[in-house]
Amino acid sequence: MNSMYDLIVIGAGPGGYEAALYGAKLGLKTALVERESIGGVCLNWGCIPSKNLIHQAENFRSLSEMEAMGVEVDRSSLDYGLVYAQSRKVVETLTNGVVGLLKQAKIEVIKGTATITGPGEVSVDGEKMLMAKSILVATGSQPLKVSGFEFDEERILSSTGFLSLTELPKRLVILGAGAIGCEFAFVMNSFGVEVTLVEAAKHILPTEDQEIGGLLKRRLTDQGLTVLDNTTAISLSKTGVGIAVDIRGPDGDRTINADKALVVFGRKPNTEGLGLQEMGAKLDSKGYVRVRDGQQTDSAGIYAIGDITATPALAHVASREGEIAIDHIIGRCAKDTGVNVKLVPSAIYCEPQVSGFGLREQDIAACGFKVGKVSYPYVAAGKSTAIGRPEGLVKIFIDEISGEILGAHIIGQNATEMIHEILLAASTELLLEDIANMVHAHPTLSEVIVGAAKQELIIDKLITRN
Repeated sequence: MNSMYDLIVIGAGPGGYEAALYGAKLGLKTALVERESIGGVCLNWGCIPSKNLIHQAENFRSLSEMEAMGVEVDRSSLDYGLVYAQSRKVVETLTNGVVGLLKQAKIEVIKGTATITGPGEVSVDGEKMLMAKSILVATGSQPLKVSGFEFDEERILSSTGFLSLTELPKRLVILGAGAIGCEFAFVMNSFGVEVTLVEAAKHILPTEDQEIGGLLKRRLTDQGLTVLDNTTAISLSKTGVGIAVDIRGPDGDRTINADKALVVFGRKPNTEGLGLQEMGAKLDSKGYVRVRDGQQTDSAGIYAIGDITATPALAHVASREGEIAIDHIIGRCAKDTGVNVKLVPSAIYCEPQVSGFGLREQDIAACGFKVGKVSYPYVAAGKSTAIGRPEGLVKIFIDEISGEILGAHIIGQNATEMIHEILLAASTELLLEDIANMVHAHPTLSEVIVGAAKQELIIDKLITRN
């Protein structure tokens, strides 16, 4: 006997479970199908455990500040197994919370692998048949596997393998200096691991602003990491009990030896075996699902969100896309027909933190109009020095004719929290003058933002006076 629903959500990551909860709240009878664990990669093997490890790494690194106060610290008793256990405890707490929310919302959670087998029809493990008016696919992504760099999760690690470590290696090579690579490099370096970070692009964090990437490289190098950008990993092999990576960079070819390698070349969408193409949904050459307004695929009644679409592979993007899809399903006239990627914040949680949105330094030449830039150093805000975090920068891009905020980037303490003030201004079409004229509390790190905004205001007033 078939089970009938208004909505079937496939995939219980932050995009899927948030969409299911939103749909149920709006009165849709909802089923949520997940083949692995509630919470998806984000809660189980991504955002949450990694941020807990980062938090513990920050605590361990701060021991040097205790020593500056005369406190004797013995680091030799560090047990990384306990660090790992704490990260798993946090995962368990949060996933149990999501399970409770789903139960409270009366969402039927079904364990198994889902396949779309017909219009409004989903098969689970080839046995249980579900029917619904609408199907929302939120199956996320997995680490990209590259020939010659295959994971064994012992010496050659994916991000999942890294988050499963219970013992620290002495030496670690990280191939790929995007957000994941930089965050995990910070964690390992903080716990005393010798880290080499390798990136093929011209600067680390290649999807971020190039100046910010350069500043981060300098800070990571100061912390004792070896950072090799514009350097390609040619091959990776096991040697005895360790690994060897052959690299090619500006200074020629050489080999790096280490105990383990973390390979983070990117991620690929989980779209295989879902029946999407059989139902008429279109995929691009990389496997991403093509979507239209309201996250609709080319197959009527089927929606796609999150990492399986070509928008930024971020949990907060997936969650917002889920809301947009549900609004379309119920016929609500939503303001948004899709996520505006120019107003999506990025957040990298190394030390110092990095965040940003919109226009980047390397994009200016292709703009076709005059772009203004203002920047302000962290050291100019008293609190940054008071808390011992004076290194950092805020930079903001504007259209010099309209004054529109085109983008902003921050490197420094609490950057991932501070970016939202500028993002809100850009989203609501406020100008830097509006930020400059708003009274900010003193002393706060947010004074760096108002400082940058006042640079533009002072320039305008000087021009008017002259």
